[in-house]
Amino acid sequence: MIRSLSIAALAAALSACALLSTPDPVQMYRFGVQGERTGAAPATGAVDVAVRRITFAEAAEGDRILTVNGTEAAYLAGARWMEPAPNLFSSALEAAVADRGGRVRLIGARDLAQGDLALDVDVPVFETRYGVPGGTPAVVITARARLISLPGREILAERTFTVEEPTSENRVGAIVQAYDRGVISVTGDMAGWLEDAAGR
Repeated sequence: MIRSLSIAALAAALSACALLSTPDPVQMYRFGVQGERTGAAPATGAVDVAVRRITFAEAAEGDRILTVNGTEAAYLAGARWMEPAPNLFSSALEAAVADRGGRVRLIGARDLAQGDLALDVDVPVFETRYGVPGGTPAVVITARARLISLPGREILAERTFTVEEPTSENRVGAIVQAYDRGVISVTGDMAGWLEDAAGR
């Protein structure tokens, strides 16, 4: 009887541990991908631009989706980005530049010494913003870009890009779609600006 009770207690303890260790389900999302990107080859006389690490505000630089309501901030429950937001943004920018098929060719920070120019990108705002609690939010993205000469490190051009994408409803799917549209818009504008600035 004592042996049976011990086995039953052990089974109950293991069951409790299993329940405690089971994480809540999390849906993964990505942004900045629109259809099949072919990536046209750069035009003759390509300008190599080395992209240094893209920086985000600390609250948004991970894989969690930031929401802001007045002075309060929180993360969407049960939803995360597939990778840290700066990585996804960097991939979206590379795709936007490649799709233009212009003279600019982006290279990694490790190839900085081989670049003609360097690009710094800072994203201080990357958030889901609510006007009223429980209302329909908008996704707000602000990115600052600076084009720098190498090796002199003179700032040749700089510009701030801002977009506010409304959502159709207060649901995770609609919010993610707004991020996708917003990032595609910002990176597309940045690619066009970069093409013009690098060609001066």
